Amino acid sequence: MATVVRKIDQLRESIAPFMAFFSGPFSRLNGNPDVANFAVGNPQDFPMPAYVDSLREHLEPRRRDWFAYKDSEPKSQVTVARGLSKRTGMEWDPADVAMTNGGFAALAVAMRALVEPGDEVIFLSPPWFFYEFMILAADAVPVRLHLAPPAFEPDLEAIAAAITPRTRAIIFNSPHNPSGRVYPLETLQALGRTLTEASERIGHPVFLVSDEPYNRIIFDGGTFHSPAEAYPHTVITYSYGKQLLAPGQRIGYLTVPPTMPDREAFRETVFVSQLATGYAFPNALLQHAIEDLEKLSIDIAAMQRRRDRLVTALREIGYQTTMPEGSFYVMARAPIADDVAFTDLLAKQRVLVLPGSVVEVPGWFRISLTATDEMVERGIPGFAAAYAEASA
Repeated sequence: MATVVRKIDQLRESIAPFMAFFSGPFSRLNGNPDVANFAVGNPQDFPMPAYVDSLREHLEPRRRDWFAYKDSEPKSQVTVARGLSKRTGMEWDPADVAMTNGGFAALAVAMRALVEPGDEVIFLSPPWFFYEFMILAADAVPVRLHLAPPAFEPDLEAIAAAITPRTRAIIFNSPHNPSGRVYPLETLQALGRTLTEASERIGHPVFLVSDEPYNRIIFDGGTFHSPAEAYPHTVITYSYGKQLLAPGQRIGYLTVPPTMPDREAFRETVFVSQLATGYAFPNALLQHAIEDLEKLSIDIAAMQRRRDRLVTALREIGYQTTMPEGSFYVMARAPIADDVAFTDLLAKQRVLVLPGSVVEVPGWFRISLTATDEMVERGIPGFAAAYAEASA
């Protein structure tokens, strides 16, 4: 019992900043129609009509087993493999696609499939809230390496130095949440060489878990490249919740490239891990609709215009900001060192943002571009008023 309590305390501590925000300012202001809500990547408008139409069309049962137990449906695997082949230039095998109930589940399955108790998993900070949490939940040891703002460039020498014989994996996120960086192929190739050399040095492969839920959210006509194009021991995790802006409808996948050695044996490991993770498969309806969902996307051009409007306005006020190349997010430096205190000033102006300390970037805050255009226009005076108050 004492061991269980210690583990729960560890898990609780790893998400304490997240819980403090979401049980405090977020719970008070989220859903208030007078608040300009930039806190998280939730939809602030109605879902895409085409998305709703697809779900409605596939809701009507075609067979008696329409809503029976589902694992990875062959149609889903083929649809995903076809899209991956088109985007990466590699011939993806549908058998290597494991459908999951969202990207969160895909990451949980990856951790269960790859690591054993005591293994080390490197993650890059600022991270998604739950990377450390999920490493700990798999009884592994989290190893944090920092990406310095505002460039958020990975330090390959630091990564190489952090790899030990106990290192099993590194979690890599591009487009990066929260910075919006989309790492070019050259960076991924250099990372692949670093991991290859380290794997040879320690005598076993270091897996690269490529968390890619934003890989369709790319701005300025840019191109996304997956680390799987540069490094064979890559495990991709994906969520359709971002491209569809429907995070509550849980469907995603875990997959490996055709270049990965021993991938046939890895398939069974993943399947068993999905069962052990609590039947981590998506529901039947979303798999029936997968061919439609693969083709749908939120309006990226509209989100890019929102980014440009907001970043320009914030910089004119005096904020230092990132200019995201992808993802949903803009990072801005608070005019005072205490980002939590500053987000409280913004909340007084009815502007809800995420404190940077929640994503391990103290002194900054994160803005979600999933807010509506009307919220952007309503929020800009609030950003200006809070900046003036803090500066005074």
